[in-house]
Amino acid sequence: MPMFMNKPAIVVESVPNFSEGRRKDVVDALAAALTSAGARLLDVEMDAAHNRSVLSIAGDPDAVARGVIEAVGAAAERIDLREHRGEHPRIGATDVVPFIPIAGLTIEECVALSVRVAEAIAERWGIPVYLYEQSARVPARQDLAYIRKGEFEGLRGEVRTNPERKPDYGPSELHPSAGATVVGARFPLIAYNVYLDTPKVQVAQAVARAVRHSSGGLRYVKALGFEIQQRNQAQVSMNLTNFDGTPIFRAFDMVAREAARHGARAVSSEIVGLVPQRALDACAEHYLQLESFTPRQVLENRLEEAGALGGGSAASEELIDRIASATPAPGGGSAAALAGALAAALGEMVSRLTAGNKKFGDVEPRMRELAEQLRASRVLMRSLADEDARAYDAVVAARRLPKATAEETRARDTAIAAATRRATEVPLRTARAAAETISCLEELATRGNPNLISDAATGCQIAFAALKGAVYNVRINIAGSSDAFADACRRELAALVETAAESLRRIDALTS
Repeated sequence: MPMFMNKPAIVVESVPNFSEGRRKDVVDALAAALTSAGARLLDVEMDAAHNRSVLSIAGDPDAVARGVIEAVGAAAERIDLREHRGEHPRIGATDVVPFIPIAGLTIEECVALSVRVAEAIAERWGIPVYLYEQSARVPARQDLAYIRKGEFEGLRGEVRTNPERKPDYGPSELHPSAGATVVGARFPLIAYNVYLDTPKVQVAQAVARAVRHSSGGLRYVKALGFEIQQRNQAQVSMNLTNFDGTPIFRAFDMVAREAARHGARAVSSEIVGLVPQRALDACAEHYLQLESFTPRQVLENRLEEAGALGGGSAASEELIDRIASATPAPGGGSAAALAGALAAALGEMVSRLTAGNKKFGDVEPRMRELAEQLRASRVLMRSLADEDARAYDAVVAARRLPKATAEETRARDTAIAAATRRATEVPLRTARAAAETISCLEELATRGNPNLISDAATGCQIAFAALKGAVYNVRINIAGSSDAFADACRRELAALVETAAESLRRIDALTS
């Protein structure tokens, strides 16, 4: 059994930070290691002043985890912190490795993944590992700055004598050249820097103190002040850990105001790495004072929705046409997943319209969380609709394998068993996603805009149909089986249907 469970169509992002931003050959080697198991490289940011690089990868959790472990070893071979100099605080060659849920998995599952990676790094490379953010076992270690206190040079001596600095995994002594690594799960954040028209680092530090939450500033903002000698400018470097709670424009405005108090101006800014489109939409809406703006007014969003960018309604229409054709696949499993995606889309609509209404300001943060959760479910179930058809095709192909000899028969039986297992797991995942969607829709029916309760209730009915359809497709694949996997499927499905049916009854009561 592999160390990490492979879960197709589940997407996790990781954004490792390495203490090297000047040698491109080293960063290229780190990128190669990160993608060696199949993860996709999304972005590379090198910063010579900070002497730091930030690489973004995404993909199947197993591929991402294995790539991270390989990259930590590659960094240990190529980066020596005893010779490293840069503006950014650091304790390791691989300084910090966050795991971020994107689609089909929860933050809790990301925590479990981060722990397994931390164990592997300590065991394989002999590098001590601290857990942070959502993975932290010591409350104070949720804050990365707390772990980094003293940096490599200070932690190197203190870790041997101070029990509070003992790592979560690995030796109680830093690696001689690679230091220590921080690993954890977190929600998406935006790395955002603002440049001032002064080289005085004291001004940037004063502004950072005023802006960051730990000093009484903006919620969800971490900030430090640096001098960027190459530009002869001071920089306020921020991490926005919840861009709904504190949007980019609010952080920029406060930096500008605080800089003015010290006789300086905010003259430009930059985003390090990737940024969600929604965060930029909010900036446009704020600064342009747009009335009744929605993401559907963005050209690219509408093109995607219309299928002009290779997805959206045109792709769904094609799937519906294929279901209607005289072929066994796509069939009921794909239809169930497509229905689940439609139910999640209704929930997205309700949550976004509620969040955009000032009358429901007290629940706006939760509505935005639900919108993102439902978006992930919609994307997942739409992909499962296609995957279900491929899984069925694999079963058919396995059954057509030759069986003229005993060896061919064994190979055919093995292939059929593997294909059937996959064809069972796909609708099982659809059932789980549909059940989660029902839970979100019930919350929307009770806490969302009451004028939209019929939409939430309709979505719940559709999601329940998706759940039941997925259940039928699992059952047909495990019919007659009494092994541990089949029994576990039956128990899980029964629990999902029972809980969903209760939600459905409560929603019926609300609308009667």
